[in-house]
Amino acid sequence: MTADATSRARLEELRAVTLQRLSALQGEHRAVVDASRDSNADDEHDPEGATIAFERAQVDALVRDALARLESVDDAVARLDDGTYGTCARCGEPIAAGRLEARPTATTCVGCAGR
Repeated sequence: MTADATSRARLEELRAVTLQRLSALQGEHRAVVDASRDSNADDEHDPEGATIAFERAQVDALVRDALARLESVDDAVARLDDGTYGTCARCGEPIAAGRLEARPTATTCVGCAGR
C-alpha cells in the first residue's frame, strides 16, 4: 500500500468514526432538549446536579467539536487529492510521517506547530 493510500485509509476511518460520534451526540442533544420540553422543573436551582441548560450547552460544544474535526478531515482529503498533503502549510517542508500517523489532519510540521 502506498503512503497516499495509507493516509487516505486513515483519513476515511477517522471520518467514519467522527460521523458516528456526531450522530450519537446529535441524538443525545435531541434527548436533552426533549427531556427539558416536558419538564417544568426549576433546574437552575437544583442542588442535585448540572442544569439542563448546562448539559445542552456541553453536548452542543461537543457537536461543534465533532463538526470541526469532520471539516479538518475533509480538508486533509482535499490536500491529499491536490498533492499538498504532508507538506507544512507554514514552511513548506515535509511533515514527519510519525506526526501524520498520530495526527492525520496536521497542517504543520512539529517545528512550526511549536511556534
